[in-house]
Amino acid sequence: MDAPVTMDVMTKGQLAGRHIVLGLSGGIACYKAAELVRALAKEGASVQVVMTEAAQQFITPVTLQALSNREVYASQWDARAPNNMAHINLTREADAVLVAPASADFVAKLLHGRADDLLSLLCLARPIERCPLLVAPAMNREMWAHPATQRNFAQLRADGATVLGPAAGDQACGEIGDGRMLEPEELLEELIAFFQPKALLGKRMLITAGPTFEPIDPVRGITNLSSGKMGFAIARAAAEAGAEVTLVAGPVHLPTPRHVRRIDVRTAQQMHDAVLPVAAHHDVFVATAAVADWRPANLSEHKIKKDGKKLAPSFELTENPDILAAVAKLPQRPYCVGFAAESHDLLKHAREKLSRKNVPLIVGNLGPATFGQDDNTLTLVDAAGHRELPRADKLTLARALVAEIAARLAADKT
Repeated sequence: MDAPVTMDVMTKGQLAGRHIVLGLSGGIACYKAAELVRALAKEGASVQVVMTEAAQQFITPVTLQALSNREVYASQWDARAPNNMAHINLTREADAVLVAPASADFVAKLLHGRADDLLSLLCLARPIERCPLLVAPAMNREMWAHPATQRNFAQLRADGATVLGPAAGDQACGEIGDGRMLEPEELLEELIAFFQPKALLGKRMLITAGPTFEPIDPVRGITNLSSGKMGFAIARAAAEAGAEVTLVAGPVHLPTPRHVRRIDVRTAQQMHDAVLPVAAHHDVFVATAAVADWRPANLSEHKIKKDGKKLAPSFELTENPDILAAVAKLPQRPYCVGFAAESHDLLKHAREKLSRKNVPLIVGNLGPATFGQDDNTLTLVDAAGHRELPRADKLTLARALVAEIAARLAADKT
């Protein structure tokens, strides 16, 4: 048996030890910067705010200094630095420069290498090989759609910058469309994802998550207590790792992870029909969903009512399709990972499932201890033995599982 792996639990925040230079150019979206600074700090990052003159018309340096617990820089002539070179000093220890909001005017400056204020100066003077630049556009929809703006952002990407957004929706001017800056929580998630290793870059992953619901009549059905949290965490972790992710979700109330394509289904048959036609076009299939094994053979057209005789209704059950086994039998099958949510004898049942489904990896857990919870323990079972992933939050476990899958894919190529 392999020794248990060790894993750092995120007790200090997902950006612990990271130093972020947060640049603000002019725009009403500057009001979101206050919440963004709080969110970054809550995840353990240290934040150095740099503002343009225009940004100071929308939010004060005092506010951002209080939230970041650091002096705010705004002028290229600021003499507080001993060498009077704030534009050099501010990025030398930075892990990234994030400009949010990034106005159309400011991006145009970046494209032409103009540096007539502190923020554009430090973007130009940053060590480009180790201090990446991320920009979050914020502008009117017509400004965003203008050919000049689109050319500028295309070239900015080509120059190595990462563009976050924009989002679509209501704008301060009263119009509706593309150009809104992402919300602080979205920018936080994007930044966290940016720093994750891209071990699945170029890969396609298909994931099932949540329970299925097998109707008995129009208002009742057979289901289970799966919350879908583990599957959604795997989808997020896989997207962070660079994969193109499709998530087939049973009936759950969870937000779709960013950059993940989601297909909602209700029954096991619907999940099967969503998975089978596309599975062969993916590199990895992770069957996290707790699929009902059985469904009523016949669906009552109307609600089954009490008849006054105190006799419980009876109905015949029929077996649902086995999605994982069906994918594993495909001629061009993806790398298949199954989940075994058991109530007892976890290793015994997981190993039986590994053989029965003919897949290379089963991830086992105790269902009653994990359904609906935010943390869990996992046991990885393969032909060579088993390995424990110690208790952690589900996103931490998902990242560890994604790293494991990536390593196995790489090993299969050697």
